[in-house]
Amino acid sequence: MAGRVVFRDEAGRELTEEDLAGVSGEVGWELVGGEEVPAQARLLHQRGREAGERGEYEEALGLLGQAQALAPGWPHPSYDAAFTVLLQGDAVGAEKLYAEVDRIAPRGFFTCKTTLDTLRRELRGELFDGFSQAFLQLEWLEDPTQKRELLQGIVQRFPDFPPAWKELAALLTDPDEQIDALERGLAGDPDGETRGMLLVNKALLLQHTDPAAAVAVLGELALDPESTLGAETMAKIVLAQLTGQG
Repeated sequence: MAGRVVFRDEAGRELTEEDLAGVSGEVGWELVGGEEVPAQARLLHQRGREAGERGEYEEALGLLGQAQALAPGWPHPSYDAAFTVLLQGDAVGAEKLYAEVDRIAPRGFFTCKTTLDTLRRELRGELFDGFSQAFLQLEWLEDPTQKRELLQGIVQRFPDFPPAWKELAALLTDPDEQIDALERGLAGDPDGETRGMLLVNKALLLQHTDPAAAVAVLGELALDPESTLGAETMAKIVLAQLTGQG
């Protein structure tokens, strides 16, 4: 027997307590396309990643290419190859590889959709050359004050770039400023993964002032067939916490 209905959308789709009870709190990226990966492909992939960490990019790309050939339905080798090519400053090559990952894993794989969308904006001339590579490296910036200032400069120059608004909102302390940043991001035609996280973070803020609205945002996101795997999972995780199922 199904548990209590937590949310029902306009199409009649429902989320019940049972749907949320098994949410683990993690997105199973490693399981995407990895059910029947040959051991040799996994070994080549690992060797490729290790070569990339040493800065031996050409060797890394060769090994990752071999791994992908052995496991054509597994997105991880091409994902790491795309990252490697982007670090080399080749936006065109990186876009092609991220597009291949998106083809293999249409519901998303780590940050593929966000990086792919960023690259395409850059290649269309909406962002300056090298922007995607530079923005990716913000992830490793540990000083929150410096990171916030850099993001504020980015959104001032590129107000229609949603990932920067998402990152900036996480570093703001005033709830009104956070909501404004999230809404600005949602208005900028975000990729599916960025849109999902913008909505999840919006719901986390709404839970303090309008819990019903927070549940509605999360429920719609979790039930939307267009949601990415990451967005759906995060929506269910937070919804489980809000409704006492997590």
